[in-house]
Amino acid sequence: MSDTYTADEMMTVAAARLLWPGCVCFVGIGVPSAAANLARLTHAPDIVLIYESGTIGTKPHVLPLSIGDGELAETATVVVPLPEIFSYWLQAGRVDVGFLGAAQMDRHGNLNTTIVGDYAQPKTRLPGAGGAPEIACHARQTFVVLKQSPRSFVERLDFRTSAGFLGGGGERETLGVSGAGPQVVITDMGVLKPDPVTRELTLTARYASISIEQIKAATGWPLKVADQIDVVPPPAHAELAVLRDLNERTRRAHAQAWAAA
Repeated sequence: MSDTYTADEMMTVAAARLLWPGCVCFVGIGVPSAAANLARLTHAPDIVLIYESGTIGTKPHVLPLSIGDGELAETATVVVPLPEIFSYWLQAGRVDVGFLGAAQMDRHGNLNTTIVGDYAQPKTRLPGAGGAPEIACHARQTFVVLKQSPRSFVERLDFRTSAGFLGGGGERETLGVSGAGPQVVITDMGVLKPDPVTRELTLTARYASISIEQIKAATGWPLKVADQIDVVPPPAHAELAVLRDLNERTRRAHAQAWAAA
C-alpha cells in the first residue's frame, strides 16, 4: 500500500487523532463519522459513539449512509428514544464532543447547513439543521470538520443554523449557552482554533504540503494566523491502512445494497 495520501485522508486522520479513549462523541454523518470510527479502530477502541437516531456505543462495520442506517442499531450497545438522547445525554452535559460538518462557516465558528442564497429563493437547499443546533449548544465542546474554500469559509453566512461564538467575544457565555463551542476546526488544509479573547478562528497548524498563503487564499475573510504554526504529521502507514479498509468495506457494502434494491 502506498503511503501517499489525499487531502481528504489527511483531514480525516487529523480529526480522528483529536478524539481520546473513553470520549463520548455525538457524531455527524460524513467525515465526522469516518474520523470517529477511525479513532475507534485505532487508538480509542473504547470511545462511545452516539448518533442522532438514538444509538449509543455503536460499532459499525461500515460507515452509515444516514443516522437511520440499520448498521448503527445492529451494532449499538443500546438504542434509546430520541428525547433521551437529547435530554439525558446532550443537554445534561454527558457528551464530551459534538462532531459536526457544515456547508458554510464564518470567522466565529457559526455554521450553516440550511440554504445557500436567499432564504425565500435559495440557490441550494441543504440537508437542514437536524440535531446540529442542539449539539453545538450543549456538547462540552464542538469539533467541526469542513473543506476549506472561499465558498465554505465565508465572511457572512447565508443562514445561521448552529451557533458557534455568535458575534464573538463573550456573547455565547452572556446568553447562557452551556457548551464551550467550537474548540477545533479541522480542514483539508490545516487546523484552526478560536482566539481566547475575541473567539475569532485562528490558524494554528497546517499540513506539510500546504502553505499559509494557500490557506489564507482559501478563506473568505482576512484569516488570523498564530505566531507559532505547527505542522501536522502526515498519516502513518497504519492509519491509512485502517481508513482505506473502512472506506473500501463501506463502498462494497453500499454497492451491494443498491444492487439488491
